[in-house]
Amino acid sequence: MKKIDHLPRYAIIIIFFIVVVGYALFQSRFLILGPRVNITYPEDGAIVSSGLVVLEGTAKNVAWITLNGRQIFTNEEGHWSEKLLVSPGLSTATVEARDRFGRETVERVRILLN
Repeated sequence: MKKIDHLPRYAIIIIFFIVVVGYALFQSRFLILGPRVNITYPEDGAIVSSGLVVLEGTAKNVAWITLNGRQIFTNEEGHWSEKLLVSPGLSTATVEARDRFGRETVERVRILLN
């Protein structure tokens, strides 16, 4: 009977260990996935009538982010907004991000100024 008495205690310890490991893996998913950048406005291929365009987007898990090679900044939630002058014709805006481990990601949007 003594083996059966210890069974619930071991089961609780095992379940606790599984929960802790699962939670740690869940929280580290962003570190595993690397940096993420999303340009929310304008859409790729957008046609604009003004040379001044406001680009907006979000960034997650980034330590460094640039728009066409110029550093930009995010707020606490990871949102960013930057003004960009575009030339007549087709222009490309490039957002590059790097996390603290050196992993990089790039997003591009093409903008056509009429």
